[in-house]
Amino acid sequence: MSDIRFGCQLYTWQMSGERFRGRLDHIARIVRQAGFAGIEPELGMLGAYTDPARLHDLLAAEGLELGALTLVADWRQACESAQERADAETALTILAQFPGALLVLCQMPGADRRELRQRQENTLACLDAVAQRAAERGIVSAFHPNSPAGSVFRSPEDYRLLLPELARRGLGFAPDSGHLYKGGLDPGAVVADARDLVRHVHFKDLDRSGAWVGMGAGRSDFPGLVRQLSHQGYRGWIMVEEESPAAADDPDQATQQNGTYVRNTLSKECAP
Repeated sequence: MSDIRFGCQLYTWQMSGERFRGRLDHIARIVRQAGFAGIEPELGMLGAYTDPARLHDLLAAEGLELGALTLVADWRQACESAQERADAETALTILAQFPGALLVLCQMPGADRRELRQRQENTLACLDAVAQRAAERGIVSAFHPNSPAGSVFRSPEDYRLLLPELARRGLGFAPDSGHLYKGGLDPGAVVADARDLVRHVHFKDLDRSGAWVGMGAGRSDFPGLVRQLSHQGYRGWIMVEEESPAAADDPDQATQQNGTYVRNTLSKECAP
């Protein structure tokens, strides 16, 4: 069988604002009930569970793994700010207690793309610095580009710069199928081109208009992507998330529906 596992990226709950902040116990229960094997929270969603022992106990009680932890930062300057470095240290301290869990690095989109080349260089320099400190502790890192209008890595031209830079710096890549489509790229082609860099994967769906929808309701060929990743020898997590209005209103229900889709449609694609 393939070594691909399915988990949940917790942005689906984060969209609800403060409603689920610090309620990782509730979220973990829903993820387990939906049939997923692990979670990927963002640092700011952990609340009291920034305590690694408490986080470990919660995940053990629900039979889940910490597949990854996402660190989101601005990284607007050539060096990390004091707060960005402190947040990175918190993330690394947590991950050091969860061998095998990945550090996902995600830049907060700006308001625009002015001074784009300089901002791209600054982002890469900060990513490099965090990833080097992570590697010293045995933690693997991967960069997760996104696609809002102010993202500095979102278009085909941006990826032509980004992927060779990740390879040159020894940084991993965490492609997101939805953000790739939003940026005008073909997820299958990008995953093929970057096969040696892919350390982590996000799935979310969108329709032809670009609106976010539930898994299987949009344009994404998730079965094809799972087959491709499996045949390429990918070993790691596919983290499912949903950013639709329905998920913002009821993330628990959206996750249950996505879990059903994964069980009925995607899990069988992992077989060799």
